[in-house]
Formats: sequence, C-alpha cells, structure tokens
Amino acid sequence: MLERLFKYPAVLARHINAPLFEERERYLMYRAQQGCANNTLLRIARELLLVIQPLDMPSKSLVTAQQIRVAAERWARQQCRRGRAHCFRWSRELFVQVATDWLRFLGRLDEPTTEPLPFEWVIEEYCGWLSTERGLSSVTIDNYSWHLKQFLQWCEEHDQPLAGIHISNVDTFLGSRGDKGWCRVSIASSAKALKAFFNYAGQRSWCHPMIASTVQGPRLFSQDTLPSGPTWEEVERLIGSMAPDQPRDIRDRAIIFLLALYGLRSSEVRRLRLEDIDWENSRLSVYRSKQRKAQTYPLLPTVGHAIIHYLRTVRQQSSHREIFLTLKAPLHPLSVGGLYNIVSRCIANADVQTRHKGPHALRHACAMHLVSGGLSLKEIGDHLGHRSTSATRIYAKVNLAKLRLVANVDLGGLS
Repeated sequence: MLERLFKYPAVLARHINAPLFEERERYLMYRAQQGCANNTLLRIARELLLVIQPLDMPSKSLVTAQQIRVAAERWARQQCRRGRAHCFRWSRELFVQVATDWLRFLGRLDEPTTEPLPFEWVIEEYCGWLSTERGLSSVTIDNYSWHLKQFLQWCEEHDQPLAGIHISNVDTFLGSRGDKGWCRVSIASSAKALKAFFNYAGQRSWCHPMIASTVQGPRLFSQDTLPSGPTWEEVERLIGSMAPDQPRDIRDRAIIFLLALYGLRSSEVRRLRLEDIDWENSRLSVYRSKQRKAQTYPLLPTVGHAIIHYLRTVRQQSSHREIFLTLKAPLHPLSVGGLYNIVSRCIANADVQTRHKGPHALRHACAMHLVSGGLSLKEIGDHLGHRSTSATRIYAKVNLAKLRLVANVDLGGLS
C-alpha cells in the first residue's frame, strides 16, 4: 500500500523503515477497502509516521486516551513553534483522531468498558413486549424507548429507584423538559410514552399500579399540531437553488425529490435500496414501516433522472445496498439525523422561512400540495402511507384558501 502512495524512493524508504511498518500497512489497506480516496490515505499514512514517535509504542502494551491526548498536545505545540502548523487545534485533533482509530483497529487502545446501565433490562423487556404482544412498528418502539430512556436516566441522576416512583417524580421530569426547550407537543409525546410504560410496569409490579392513570401531559391547543412546512413555491425554489454539478447537491437533490414528491419519511428514504427501483417498469418500491409492507409508486421521470445522475456520478462503489451513502469514507448509509442535517442545510441555503426545517417539513409540503390539487383525504392518506384517514384529516384544517371560499359564501341573510 505504501508503495502505491509514495513515488519518491527516499520518502518511501522513510515510511518503510519506521517502526510498526506491518501494523501501519495493514491499517492503510483496511481503510482503502472502506473506500478512502488516495488523498485521504496519504494524509493518514503521513500522520501515522508522526504518531508512532511521540507515543513511543514499540511494545505490545495498550495505549490510553490520556496518553494520546498528552502526545497530541506536545506534538501540536512543537509544530506551531517550528512554524509548520498555523492552527494548534487542527494539528492536535488530527493526531488524536488518526491515533485513536489506528490503535482501536490494532486492538491496542485501552478503552474503559462501559457497564450497562441499571435500567437497560427494563427497556429491553418492555420493548420486547411492545413488539411481540402489541405488534407496534419498530419506529414507534424506538420512539417509546427513547422517551423512556430519558426518564430513567433522569431517575438515575436523582437516585430514584423505579419501585419507589411517585407521580410527583413524573410531573417534575416532564416540567424539566420544558426547561430544556421542549415544546408542548414533545412533552405530550413523552407523557404518552410514559403512560404506556407505567401501564405495563404496574402490571409487572415494578411500581405502583395507579401511576399510569395519573400521568398527564400539557394541554395542547388546536394549532399546536397543525403541520408547518414550506409552500410548494418555496419547495420549487429550494430545488432550483441546488447546484447541478456539485456532488453534494446532486445527492441532496435526489433526496429532496423523494421527500417532497412522494412525501416519504426520513426513515423510509434512508432504507431505500438499489433493488427497490424497477428501472425497466419505472416503479419505486417503498417499505412503509408503520404499515409493515411495501408500497409501489410510479417512478417519476424527474426523480428517476436525479437518482441516476447521483448513482453514475457521485455514489462510490460500496458493499452497502442502500442508495444514499455518505460522500466521504468510510462509506456508510445516511442516518436519520444525517438526513435532517441535509434538509435543514438546504432550506437554510435557499433562505426558505419555515418553522420546521427537517424532512417532515417536506412531507407536510407534499400533503398540502395534494390538498390544493383537490385530492380526497383518502387519496392523500394512501399516497403518504397513513393507516387511517384520521392521520390525514389534520391537513384539511390548514387549507386556508378553501376555507376562505366557504367563509365568503352568501348565506342569503341567514348569517
């Protein structure tokens, strides 16, 4: 690997003759298999040559994170004094990152083992029950699990055992969420998840059986849950603001199309696989997590062209079957958080003013566009993958243009 990276004999000899040649060579081959570009491999190889000197690690002993930080500080200061680095922080962070990743790969990083939290078995057993007995989707279970973990971590911090939980503890916890900036809708979601948990916990005698009946979230007003997203004109402006020849924008454009035209959830976009597109018949298959089945859509030419452009010009070869991957190695499928960052960045760059800035904002925009197009709530619900019309009915509240038409009807003196 080093012979492929370095062409000058003197430079190559310096890297080959330095200590731990085999360990460095093996790591570089591993990173190359992950899809790292040559420039990235060069940077790693050069940094590794610097790492082995201040760490002084010829033996097989483990290296701690503290040792890495001390060596990084010393090395970065030397670089700055010699005028070889303009930024102390960058030199230090690069040293720490490369050294940590390399030593972890070799199995020589002394990482403290994290003991499982006392309440992890509670979450595991409860989530298993939600899946096998209640048959909830993985998305809903993840949501309940997240809220429950927040509450149990709070209990752990306040030395409050589960068996001694009182309703006042739940109220104090929910009140503290508001202090952390949670809106009423988020706090209400947490209360709903905790109420469901305490129903189960009471049946298992983990806590007092009456707690569930007393859990109450904040009052939600009629406008709290109304969807808020960009208008369709703003969505078009958002798409038009993306550069047609920049790798990042080419990928993000295809993602925006899927979110806005099909109203997909972020989890559904991140799970899309190469085999989910039937190019011959122009069909797109989307696995609906809440319905637990695949839904087939016609593949719109605009969306198909955007995905093909991304696959041919941007997406690097990878063993991952998911369509959308990170742009830099190590390549891996985008996370839900990564998709949120992509959409919020694109919205900000296009100067679109909207209260919500994540993927769900584009789902709302899609729904309102369909409402304005005259589709029925049943048709809109089918397009969005709703299980019942009650989930779609909310969009009828915000079709202000049609509501104004109703308000302007002449009632013949009855008003």
